[in-house]
Formats: sequence, C-alpha cells, structure tokens
Amino acid sequence: MKQTVLLLGSGALKIGEAGEFDYSGSQAIKALKEEGVRVILVNPNIATIQTSEGLADEIYFLPVTAAFVEKVIAKEHPNGILLSFGGQTALNCGIDLYRQGILKKYHVSILGTPISAILATEDRKEFVEKLATIGVPTARGKTVFRMHDIAAVARDIGYPVMVRAGFALGGMGSGIATNLRELERLAQNALAMSPQIVIEQSLFGWKEVEYEVVRDKNDNCITVCNMENLDPVGIHTGESIVVAPSQTLNDSEYYRFRQMSIQAIRMLGIIGECNIQFAIHPTSGEILVIEVNARLSRSSALASKATGYPLAYVAAKLAIGKTLPEIPNLMTGQTTAFFEPAIDYIVVKMPRWDLDKFSRVENTIGSEMKSVGEVMSIARSFEEAIQKASRMLHDGYAGVIDPLFVGEKKSALLNKLTHSTTIRLFTICSAIYRGISIDEIYRRTNIDRWFLYKLQNIVSVYKELEVANHLDTALLLKAKKFGFSDKQIADIRKVAEKVIRNKRSLSHIRPFTKRIDTMAGEFPAITNYLYCTYNATGSDPLPASNKPRIMALGCGPYSIGTSVEFDWCAVNTVQTLKKHGYEVIMVNCNPETVSTDFDISDRLYFEELSQERILDIYAAEHAPCIVSVGGQVSNNLAFPLAVAGVPIVGTKPANIYRAEHRKTFSNLLDSLHIPQPEWGEVRSLESAIKKVQRIGFPILVRPSFVLSGKAMDVIHNEKDLVSYVQHHQFDLIEYPMVMTKFLTGALEFDLDGVAQVGKQLVWAPNFIISWFPRRLRLCTHFM
Repeated sequence: MKQTVLLLGSGALKIGEAGEFDYSGSQAIKALKEEGVRVILVNPNIATIQTSEGLADEIYFLPVTAAFVEKVIAKEHPNGILLSFGGQTALNCGIDLYRQGILKKYHVSILGTPISAILATEDRKEFVEKLATIGVPTARGKTVFRMHDIAAVARDIGYPVMVRAGFALGGMGSGIATNLRELERLAQNALAMSPQIVIEQSLFGWKEVEYEVVRDKNDNCITVCNMENLDPVGIHTGESIVVAPSQTLNDSEYYRFRQMSIQAIRMLGIIGECNIQFAIHPTSGEILVIEVNARLSRSSALASKATGYPLAYVAAKLAIGKTLPEIPNLMTGQTTAFFEPAIDYIVVKMPRWDLDKFSRVENTIGSEMKSVGEVMSIARSFEEAIQKASRMLHDGYAGVIDPLFVGEKKSALLNKLTHSTTIRLFTICSAIYRGISIDEIYRRTNIDRWFLYKLQNIVSVYKELEVANHLDTALLLKAKKFGFSDKQIADIRKVAEKVIRNKRSLSHIRPFTKRIDTMAGEFPAITNYLYCTYNATGSDPLPASNKPRIMALGCGPYSIGTSVEFDWCAVNTVQTLKKHGYEVIMVNCNPETVSTDFDISDRLYFEELSQERILDIYAAEHAPCIVSVGGQVSNNLAFPLAVAGVPIVGTKPANIYRAEHRKTFSNLLDSLHIPQPEWGEVRSLESAIKKVQRIGFPILVRPSFVLSGKAMDVIHNEKDLVSYVQHHQFDLIEYPMVMTKFLTGALEFDLDGVAQVGKQLVWAPNFIISWFPRRLRLCTHFM
C-alpha cells in the first residue's frame, strides 16, 4: 500500500509568506511523487503551481488551520505530515495539531524535523537553553508573558532592547525600544498577537550573516550557502540587500560560522533544512545566534536559486528517510546531494516595496518586514550585480546612481543617511557622488566599508562618463563591466539609447553567457541555468538543438498586482510549449518563483527583463518572444522589442499598444460605436485643470502603462487635483496622466476569454472601462 503524506501549504499570500512557498511546496510534491508517495495537499491559494492539476493526488482548498486540517486527516488517513514547506502558517498549524492531540488521535507522524525541534526554535526560552548547552551563544534576553514584567526585564538587560513576538511571521510586532514608553507600545502590540514576547539586548549595528544548513537522519550535515546582509542587524533580512557568498568575512570567521551552524542543527535534531541567522560584532568579532528557522523560508528559496542546490527537493527526500549520499545532484547528474556548493560568481538580492500605493505610510525600514517581493542578480563582480539588481526592481532606476537624488544638498543627504529607508542604497551613492566620506557614511549607516568602497567604484565610473570628451571603447567596456546599462550611459552622455547600443555593437562589446553548475566547473553541468556578464573572457558552450525555440518572459519581482498568478501562467506556458515539441527559454529574475527552477524550462536566463538584455539574449538564441504571460512588466516590452526586430508570439504588439494606450483605445471604441466615459490625457497641471472643466468631478486619474492601479486615485475637487499632479510630476515626464470620469456606483466584473485573433474584448451595455490583451484579468464597469 502506498504511503500517504499530508503537505500543508502557506495559504493566502502575505508579507513574509509569498511565492517562495509555492516553489518549496511544488518541489516537495515532485520529490515525494518520485518515491511513489501519495500526496495530499491543503492550500486554499488557487493562484499557485502546487494546486494545479497533475501534481498532488488530492487537493483541498481549505484554510490551513487545525480545525479544517483535522477533517482532511479523518478522511484521508495519512501516514505522515510535512510542516516545513508552508512557512509559519503551516508550522503554527502543525503545532496546534500536536498540542490538541489530533496527530496522536489519528496516528499521524510528523515527518522530517521532529516536533521537539520545532518547538525549541519557536520557544525562545527553550531555544536559548538548548544552544547554551553546546556553547553556542545567543543575545542576552528573557521570554515575557505579561506586561507587568517588561520593565524589570529591560532594566536588567539595559536599553536599547529588541522586542520580538513569538510564533510570528516576517518580524511582525518586533522593534527596538530605547526607553520604557517605546517598550510598552511594542510589547502591547506584540502580546496582542502572540502568547509570549522576547526582550533581548539590541544588536543594532552588528553585521548579519545567514547560513542554510541541511542534515539527514544519519547525522550527515552540510552548509549549502552563506549569505551576508548589506544592512546591519536591526533591518529585517527580508528588507535588506543580501549578498551571496559573504564578502567581508575572513577565514577564521567563516570557519566559526560553519561550525556553529552544524553544532546547532545537530543539537536541535533538525532533519531536512534550516536557516540560521547570526550577528557578528564589526570590531570585536563576537558572534551570536539571532534565530533558527526549522523550515524553508524566503532565504531558502534565495539560497537554492543562488547555488543551484534544490533545497526543498532535498529536504522532502530527507523527510521520508532518504540520506544525502542517496540523493543525486540534479545539476551534474554525476555526484550526490552530499556536497557543499562552490560558486564562482556573486549574487545580490534586493527587496521590492510598494509603499507608494498607500497613504500615510513611512518609507523607513526596520525589524518588521514591509517588502512584497525581491529580485536576484548574478554577475562576476559586486558592482555589476548590484547595478543589475537595481534595474530588475522595475521601480524606474537605471542603476544605483539616480539623477533624482544626486542634486540634493549634503545636509539633506546626511540627514537621510541616519535613517534606514527603502531608497537607502540610492541615497548612499548620491552621498558618495556629493563628496561625503566613506567613514562618515559608515558612521551613519553601519554598512561595512567593503560595500561602501564598491559603491564608490561605481560612482567613480559614473563621473568618468560625465566628464569624458569622447566615449571611447575602453571607457564603454569599463562602464559595462561596472554594471552600467546602455540607457544609463545614454542618459549620462545625453544621447539616445540606440546610439550606445550601436557603438557597443560596432566595438564588439557583448555580454558573455555563463552557466551555474554548483561545482564551480569541477564537474560538467547537464542543465542550462544561465546568466550574462561582461566580466568574463568567453561564454560557456551550450548544446545545439534542432527543435524550434520560443523565449518566454517572466514577471520579474512580486509586487502588488504582480504575484504568483503570473508565475502560474509562465510555468503552464512552458509546459504546454514543451509538450508541443518546442525548446523553451525562460527569462526571469525572481528567486521566489517556480518558473526559475532550473528544470522547468530548457534554458533559464536569470536576467533582467529589459529591452537591452532581451535583445542580448535574442542575439544569441534567435528565439521569438512570448510577452503575454508575465504581466505588465513583460507586456510593456512588446512594442520596443518588435521595433528592434524581435518576433512577438501571440497578440501583435500594435494591438497590445492599441489596448494600453488610452487615446488609441478610445479611437477603437469610437470606431465600433461602443460608448465610453469622458476622458482626457494631460502632461501638466495647466492642461489637467482645463480638461477637468470639460469632464467634471469626480475623476479617476492614473498614468498610462502601469500595473494594478499604481498612482491611481479618485479626485473630487481642484485642490486635490493640484496636489496629485504636483506629487506625480516626475512620472508625467515619461507617462502622460489619464483623467476619466469616475462612474460613481458602477459595478465591476472580471471576465476571462481568448478570441481567435488573440484579443480579449468584453463589453457591457453602457461603458467599457479597460481592456487587457493579455492573459489574466480584465475589468469592465457599467452603469
């Protein structure tokens, strides 16, 4: 009889639990099915790959809570349950099932990491005591259950103190208190969401390092990846820029971290994978353990994509009793999973925020997570990698130096450096540009000088580009090696982007394609997991194929309006094309996605979704593009790619433009005699005031070619209109503002359909509000 395993998903996407758990759950299902295991999945998230037909044997779209999961257990009678692939939601549910006696009642075993280890990592008091028995130090602190006790505990430790909520997600409820008043506020909020809080010494300003560690039932242990946060302790790792492998550790520190990681995973009895976060004092070298996550996390997904080591896949195999030497290395096909990856490149992870979509929200960052997504860039130097990552965010930055900030006064920049914000990186580079010393920036930010000097290198090249009388081949190549894009160079030199691209082409300056193989070239890789770099002397050879090729563009970083639904579209597109005999090339830069698993597509380029980079890849692959499955980011590339000569599969770029461009779309509606609300397109405050006199308040305002209502608002009077236009003046340079009569009381419907010509057109008796000629949602309002 087949073994049956119950897998708990993470439920709805939320800050701290996003697409990374779709990735880990999908990998787990794949690993279990290979071993002949019957998989039962509980996850109510319909937009995920793991809930698609053909993966799990049975799927229950139910809340991941003890009450609902018990009903599934009673019906399916699983032999075991997996808790570590669904984030904190699955872990908390598993703890409830254990404490309520449900698992014991139905004779269900917890697979992989035992419940004792899970409880030890979640209960701070037990966690500290266990690590103390093996001499692994943690921050001084105490677990508190009542408000009455907080003052005495903080007094014993000494201010400032860190407050953490137990069993919490994404640092929720945490913060640093410098006095009793701040402590009371933090503690009250934390105790409202958790039965316990931890008050401990603040390590703000220390460096933070993470390790991904794996252990099997026979006590075989490996460290898969070590990562270093650019930001100091006190900034949640989900909010920080993260670099892999670590760049500022010496050999002694590296050895100590590795030894402490293995000691900790053995003492806690974890089987599978865990994430360990450390703090190291920047001058004394003292090391403390911050926390251990006895489950897969966003850092696990990053480490897996950074190294090519399939952590979730391996962890699932270990959970059902396999050992590391028994599991093959899928990247090489010649070695086993019992090895520590060696990488000959550098990876930079950068978070993506969408705080501008909310009013009265501060852009400061700290111990509580606010980011909604992230990107991962791969290169051969830190300078190249961080410049690529800044563009991958699709927040309008051409690189780490932005003209919007470099003109600021030194006093304003110095004040901004004191506070950690979402634009901190760009503020630092602007400060360097304005002549503020590295020592002064370090004093205000606590960011290691190694990173600051690397950013200074980029600023130096920026200034070279500004003052050079002539952009010669040597300077152009230098700029490309330091991560400057064609557009960035063009903006500095005040020429068109195509001028730089043509000059680069004539000078034979092209990026090289390199392969990720987990073994730094010691063994040949059988996969095609690729990235582009200018810091190389040649490309790695790629196998030839006679199959027709298609390139699919992914969604880029998750943001509000772009989430796992686009990864679902991309993965299903790839799978369908492969079934029809195509060789599929995937381009994406999001480490949380299933589409960036190395074994999903025939070739994976972990790269920027920019016109420049897609043209570079097209020059090597000569594959037509599908842009309709990656959301607005890839959809916006359709027209410029087509103009540059790249064939676009599906809806013609001209028709995409006709739907996205309001004036062209309006003309189409008029030609079809379909009524539409009054509207106007403006680029200045003066024209906006003139147009609104014709349209009349209230109006709906938004830029063109944007996603999920970004910068969209309802305006009821001229005063609010003036305020809106002044606030969004910078956006109007690139995108005109569309003003449409707001249909008060209108109903909204979401309808999906694909016409034979590849368009989606839905109309209602009175008004068509929007039309999207791409997969996913379209929105129709009518009175």
